[in-house]
Amino acid sequence: MNTIELIKKKRDGGTLRRDEIGFLVQGFLKGEIPDYQMAAMLMAVYFNGMNPEETSTLTDVMLHSGSTVDLSSIPGVKVDKHSTGGVGDKVSLIVAPMVAACGVPVPMISGRGLGHTGGTLDKLESIPGFRTNLSVEEFRGAVRDIGCVLAGQTESIAPADRRLYALRDVTATIESFPLIAGSIMSKKLAEGIDALVLDVKYGNGAFMATPEDAEQLAGILVSLGHAAEKESVAFLTEMDQPLGLAIGNWCEVAEAIECLRGKTVADLMEVSFVLGGAMVFLANKADTIEEGMRLCKSALWSGQAYEKFLQIVERQGGDVRCVEDTRSYPLPRYSAELRSDTEGYVEAFDTRRVGMVATQLGAGRHRMDEPVDPKAGIVLEKKRGDRVGRNDVLAVLHTDRDGVLEASVVELSRCIRVGETMVSHRSCVRSLVDRDGTRPWSSPELH
Repeated sequence: MNTIELIKKKRDGGTLRRDEIGFLVQGFLKGEIPDYQMAAMLMAVYFNGMNPEETSTLTDVMLHSGSTVDLSSIPGVKVDKHSTGGVGDKVSLIVAPMVAACGVPVPMISGRGLGHTGGTLDKLESIPGFRTNLSVEEFRGAVRDIGCVLAGQTESIAPADRRLYALRDVTATIESFPLIAGSIMSKKLAEGIDALVLDVKYGNGAFMATPEDAEQLAGILVSLGHAAEKESVAFLTEMDQPLGLAIGNWCEVAEAIECLRGKTVADLMEVSFVLGGAMVFLANKADTIEEGMRLCKSALWSGQAYEKFLQIVERQGGDVRCVEDTRSYPLPRYSAELRSDTEGYVEAFDTRRVGMVATQLGAGRHRMDEPVDPKAGIVLEKKRGDRVGRNDVLAVLHTDRDGVLEASVVELSRCIRVGETMVSHRSCVRSLVDRDGTRPWSSPELH
């Protein structure tokens, strides 16, 4: 086969056969197809899409580009959760130990930051010593012994996706339904799960701009899960402001630790309890999602979820002392406050730009090989709907990088709109997508 001809075929709106998709993926994985040609193919897919058969084939080819994890010897229904990515989304750090504390085995393979969004692996690796690069046996052993693991793809699990994932991040080809679906499901189906809960975000801080786009992607993901005989549900959640207060790797870990100790951050905990409740439900530990949510709250408030997080950190080589006393973590070299020059209410965030400011500070990447600054980030003091007085602190910025702080403060000031309109607080979780279709979701704790 000829790579150039296949690029032309997809560029011109053609449909790729299974053997052609296999040729492209395997050729790229073996180094026979260079980055620049695969980048051209990714851009062609970005503009012309893939039909359901192509998407299913891409997922299957990436899934079988390496080995899969067999967790059948571990009792219980193994359930994972995945988010399509957002600004300040540290839900996995809360949900995984919380659900595991409910007696559900949670094998979680996560990714690194993509574009303006953070990645769970980068957050976990901000904990000194924390290892996310585990062998298959270490992965299986952690699930068996403590009921949970938070790791990256091993060298053998969906290796084609790992390479494509990194290339998409730096070629502006992230926001593509088939590429997102193939990436997510190839990893998830390889990790030995029995069921999957998906958080599909939409809004000005998400890869999907509208609820309609999010619903379409959610439907694709749920269908791929069911086709693989994995019970799957998805929630559509709003990302028109950062989730929680912290944006940036260690900043988000510290906030997750506070929440595991009982701090209430309304939007963050709403999403965490809903997703966690669905995981407990799919694991047959609860008769309804709402009952699963109650069990998750009990695990958190009893301290069991926090204790499970400590077990995860210790098991994967992390410095537990930093978790037990977050104040012992090294301070950033530079910090600055963003203060409001007017009074009123926070009306809106340009959430994507907030994520890019965090990247500029060092929390994310512009190149595949670029390191991240674990201490870089933004901590919000105000959220949408909050009252603001003149000279009130809107956010605090942190970085170890020279020469970026002043410009970042100015840029962040353009991302937060303060006006006279009092905006009401509203639920983040809008809809549930399952094998029966889409229906509105109302979080019971809000009523």
